[in-house]
Amino acid sequence: MSDALAKLLTLLPAETAHRTALMGLKAGFGPKAQTTADPVLKTALAGLELSHPVGLAAGFDKNAEAPDALLNAGFAFVEVGAVTPRPQAGNPQPRLFRLREDKAVINRMGFNNEGLDAVKARLEARQDSPSKAAGPVGVNLGANKDSDDRANDYAVLLKALSGLADFFTVNISSPNTPGLRTLQSGDALDELLKKVNDARWAEPVFLKVAPDLVEADIDVIVNAVQVHALSGLIVSNTTLERPESLKSAHKGEAGGLSGLPLKSRSTEVLRQFRQRTGPDLPIIGVGGIDGPEAAYAKIRAGANAVQLYTALVYQGPGLALKIRDGLAALLKADGFEHVSEAVGVDV
Repeated sequence: MSDALAKLLTLLPAETAHRTALMGLKAGFGPKAQTTADPVLKTALAGLELSHPVGLAAGFDKNAEAPDALLNAGFAFVEVGAVTPRPQAGNPQPRLFRLREDKAVINRMGFNNEGLDAVKARLEARQDSPSKAAGPVGVNLGANKDSDDRANDYAVLLKALSGLADFFTVNISSPNTPGLRTLQSGDALDELLKKVNDARWAEPVFLKVAPDLVEADIDVIVNAVQVHALSGLIVSNTTLERPESLKSAHKGEAGGLSGLPLKSRSTEVLRQFRQRTGPDLPIIGVGGIDGPEAAYAKIRAGANAVQLYTALVYQGPGLALKIRDGLAALLKADGFEHVSEAVGVDV
């Protein structure tokens, strides 16, 4: 029923549908996992213990309004945000476009969120809440568009939210904040990660990167992550590329493209990162995951865990459990006794 209602929401304007879905989850109308994950899926990720490797990517629950409902829906971990130190409205509407024929979305949201204080208050409130669900909740960190020191924005957020989340993601790869992606390279990346390390406490910290990287960019990022001992990578964010295969009338809209057209490119970039990092660095694979087979391909390409978002627009929140259970079946069919055995086998 939840998935049928989700499909009805696609008849509404995209941003209205998103807000309605979030309100429905907060009100308790989301799906509830009735079964536990197969033990073959148990995953260790940078010190986090996951019942299975399927999580929700940042962008859906920007303000930490419904992380427990999303965990109860079947995700093993949930990432809220992106949050910035100060509230910001984001870019002018319309800024979210469904590409139905392509099973994709283009967004130019621009880190719209209620800001640090609002997110911190919600995370504090859930710490002792009787409705707190099992599973890690992380926070995606962003910089304000008009910030004078974007690197410092990440340090401010880490200091303020440490102890309230299970992991953090330094998001320097959104294409919708002008100049943000310049933090992915050279001295800017080095300065950023120094400030992050000065601010971080015990929680794992991941770096989220773009799929629009050349090999030299990948080498720089891998070196920086290793030098600054970050916990892992999230590969990848949305893309600015527009594949020739796109059919939708919205294909020319500005912003980041996500969904099925991103699957091949994001998986290839993931494979390149795994080749360079070796087997030990935790990597979360994101981009075009629309079913168990896509999640399995990410794992075989080097992902320890995966995240999805765009496919929920078209298939509904029940997709998390479909991927979870289908992934266990695929692993067993190929003779793997544990999901960790499949990580990177195609690299």
